[in-house]
Amino acid sequence: MFKKLFGSSEPKEEKILPWIALNSVEQLHEIEERSKGKTQLIFKHSTRCGISRMVMNQFVAAYDLDLNADLYYLDLLSYREVSNEVGYKFQVLHESPQLLVIKNGVVVAHASHGGINDMDLAKFI
Repeated sequence: MFKKLFGSSEPKEEKILPWIALNSVEQLHEIEERSKGKTQLIFKHSTRCGISRMVMNQFVAAYDLDLNADLYYLDLLSYREVSNEVGYKFQVLHESPQLLVIKNGVVVAHASHGGINDMDLAKFI
C-alpha cells in the first residue's frame, strides 16, 4: 500500500523515444518531403517552462513506440529561428508546448498543452 502512495525506491526504467533533433531550417524541407511517405511529428518544447516539461513527460510515458512515424524534438528556446519557420512553413500559430502531425506536406493535426496528450496519433499514421 505504501508503494502505491509514495512510490517505490526501486529505479524505474526510463523510456527512450526515437527523437530526431530538429535544429536547422533546412530540415523542414526534408520533413515535408518525408511526410509524403511517412507521418512526421514535431514536438516543440520550451525547456524553461514547467508546464511544457510536464506535458512532455506525459507524452513520453504514453507514446506508442510501435507508431510508424518520425518524431522530431525542437528546443524552441535554442532554435527560435527554426520554431518561427515551422509556423510559417506549416501555417500553424506558435504555441508551447506544441505537437504537429504532418502528412503529404501539410499539417493534418496539431495541439498544444494538455491537448497534446489527448490526440490519438494512431489515426494519423
